[in-house]
Amino acid sequence: MSLDSTLSCVNAGGPGSMVRFDHVPQLDQETRLSAEALHALSIWQARPGEVMTLVDPEATAYRARIISMDPAQASCMPFARLPGAVESPLAIDVYQSLPERERFELVLQKLTELGVARIVPMESEHSATLEERDASQKKSHRWPDLIRKASRQCRRAMLPQLMSVQSFAEALLSAESAELKLMLYEGAANWTLTEGFGSFKPRSVALLVGPEGGFSLEEVERAQAVGFLPVSLGPRILRTETAAMVASAIVQSYLGDLG
Repeated sequence: MSLDSTLSCVNAGGPGSMVRFDHVPQLDQETRLSAEALHALSIWQARPGEVMTLVDPEATAYRARIISMDPAQASCMPFARLPGAVESPLAIDVYQSLPERERFELVLQKLTELGVARIVPMESEHSATLEERDASQKKSHRWPDLIRKASRQCRRAMLPQLMSVQSFAEALLSAESAELKLMLYEGAANWTLTEGFGSFKPRSVALLVGPEGGFSLEEVERAQAVGFLPVSLGPRILRTETAAMVASAIVQSYLGDLG
């Protein structure tokens, strides 16, 4: 079974959300956008007057102000050419056990800022469930909006994909195509996170992040059986949302474009 056959994207993120010029634009000249770019703008829920990050066919990024939008066409005014790519060459997928209360909202915001490509909420043995989180007040419907706001704030060119909530078994299957699979484990891990990289330079990394109670021994064994390496973030026990952010930042720093 393929990776995407087990997942459903709930925010239309990914490459299809990148707003692209169909030619190299001239700065300070109004530029008409294609139908594909107009569709991408609709995913962002963009409005005239808003400043966005756009990308040309040579992968150069620009800051541009949206001038007009209607059902048939859109135009913008590019005013700054950015010195480098704004999207990481490394695809980081974070499989996050659902935490309690508002912690997942913080995870969504910060992982977006760190350039993560895909965020997959999952239910593990000791995690909260989606039903428990939404029992008193349904908040999961706000998650895509949180990602859009965070992506605008940090000037990303693409929305990270937010996937549907997965079971632990579905998460393991979904991560099967990642070139490097790391499981954050506070038990007797023989490797630190950076030791888990070795000399490998992967193009894709899957990070499996446990809940406050950690992963069960059975879950660790199941993850190892499909190629996950249990790794440690050090001697102190981190909250699940802290672990997700720290691990993503370290992976992006060592293997991606951070720093």
